[in-house]
Amino acid sequence: QVQLVESGGGLVQAGGSLRLSCAASGRTFSTNVMGWFRQAPGKEREFVAAITWSGGTTYYADSVKGRFTISRDNAKTPVYLQMNSLKPEDTAVYYCAARQGYRSPFDMTSYDFWGQGTQVTVSS
Repeated sequence: QVQLVESGGGLVQAGGSLRLSCAASGRTFSTNVMGWFRQAPGKEREFVAAITWSGGTTYYADSVKGRFTISRDNAKTPVYLQMNSLKPEDTAVYYCAARQGYRSPFDMTSYDFWGQGTQVTVSS
């Protein structure tokens, strides 16, 4: 099992910034991609960004390109999601996820473990 703990959510005004963190523990040796997804009220969970375990490759949803940055310093540090120029439509619960297979990093069904989520609210 892999345990994922998110932190860093909160309330921010439009145009502001937040940084989310995801700490992974447990049997992480088979994890090859870490992803962030979000789910707004009444909507399906959607892909936001992902990064390979080593941090060498990143993936982004078109809606966040140029505003969000996913990163990690090394395989032993948390995964971060730096969110800049936030918009009210970014309001959602943000989930961290870990993938241990080899299916698409953009597809939530590819991920094996999930965190509890952290709320991000952007006011207009």
